Amino acid sequence: MAPRRTAQLIRELLDGYRQRSGTRAEYCREQGITDSTLDYYIRRYDRQSARFAKIRIAPSVSESPTPFTLVLRNGRRIESIWNFRDADLARLIRIAEGE
Repeated sequence: MAPRRTAQLIRELLDGYRQRSGTRAEYCREQGITDSTLDYYIRRYDRQSARFAKIRIAPSVSESPTPFTLVLRNGRRIESIWNFRDADLARLIRIAEGE
């Protein structure tokens, strides 16, 4: 049985996977892991880390809707002028990050 990987090593594997230039199979072979192990790490650690995002809320100058851009961890951008309640915005982020 192979030794357990640390959370830091798993994070490095996932970061390397996102930055790869070859195929998924090649990356797994180079790292000595199976495709299913990589899938497990993506499901477990990406969703786990996506639960919390650093945000900064700027005070509103007026009550009229102002445009905002939310850049997600995977590089996707959400641009809107809607006024979201906190719970609705959190739900939008969860759905967009959930893939």
